[in-house]
Amino acid sequence: MTRGQLAVLAQNLPCTGMVNATEAYLLTTLINTAPAEAFDKGGRPIIFKSNQQLAFEINRSAGRVSRLLSRLFDAGLITMQDSGNYKRYPTRDVEGVIVDGCGIDLRILIVRYRELDELVRQARVEKAAANAALRRYRGTLRNLRRALASAYCLPQRIRARLEVRLEKVATLVGIATRAPSALLLRATALLEWFVERAMRLPRRPEVAFAPQDSACRCAESGMHRQSTSPDSHEESSDSQCTATAGPMTSARELTPDAGRRRAVKQPRRSRQEMVALQDILRAIPALRTYGLALPRSWADLARIAPQMCRIAGISDDARRRAVDQMGEHRAAVAIAITLQKLDRQEVSSPDGYLRAMTERAGSGELHLSRSIFGLAARYTMEPLP
Repeated sequence: MTRGQLAVLAQNLPCTGMVNATEAYLLTTLINTAPAEAFDKGGRPIIFKSNQQLAFEINRSAGRVSRLLSRLFDAGLITMQDSGNYKRYPTRDVEGVIVDGCGIDLRILIVRYRELDELVRQARVEKAAANAALRRYRGTLRNLRRALASAYCLPQRIRARLEVRLEKVATLVGIATRAPSALLLRATALLEWFVERAMRLPRRPEVAFAPQDSACRCAESGMHRQSTSPDSHEESSDSQCTATAGPMTSARELTPDAGRRRAVKQPRRSRQEMVALQDILRAIPALRTYGLALPRSWADLARIAPQMCRIAGISDDARRRAVDQMGEHRAAVAIAITLQKLDRQEVSSPDGYLRAMTERAGSGELHLSRSIFGLAARYTMEPLP
């Protein structure tokens, strides 16, 4: 164990709650006071400085240093052995090597290094999870408010109900930075369901919340059409399935028995499989901005992917990696999202952003539908030709 490793550990201990910043500062000072060879195997890292000297070095009073040392002792980070007159001094052998002494011993810190380092790592993981929950909650809350503002064809009764529920959830959470992660995750799940209601999207392809006739015409042209039957795709023509579901929804067999067998194997599909080509076109107005031909099929979208890469400054290597990992059509959707965020100045490195999406797709953490629906909620566009 080296002195540098212990010093870094002492600086990171406040994140675990075992010590505060002042106590960690004193512990770091004690570690830096001992010679480096004292932390080698068989060494004796014992500090013989008085409280007055330590108080001068950390700019505190001697009484404050005494209390800080007591707290470090109670936390099991140091041991102390004082003489009868409360003096600290080393005991040396005939060769001048320190064999014992009265002072502040740091050997217990060396013994507990692995345990304390694991506590620091766990604290970092918990903090990262809390930050992720906070970001997801804020993003979902923002998407819901934009969805309520842009869903002009939503019935007033449903809109008012969603707004009331939104305020209740926001009041329950309170200050988001002070709310626990479990509460933020539960609130985020409710807000995501509210977003689906505001955008008139079914939560599952097998179960629908409302009959298809209840959706107004503008909802049918701008968002997903709701279905009341899990076999509704069987009744539509092949061309209509291609225009609405696209390659991101695996085609259901045309026989009811085959459809039921697939429902048994996959009772719940991921939300990103429900993205339609019309939703993508409404969420990516940058296609018109840069004069690209609007795709009328998924093959057209994949065909203009290299053009989008040249406009956004995405390398061919990043595009090939995305195609290899996600497939041609999903990669085209990811490239379109990158182009749109570049147009909104939300991405400074499009090539790196696409590579990050490719890595997330490899680990199963990429949700293209959330990005598409979030972008679509920001715009109220005219009907497509």
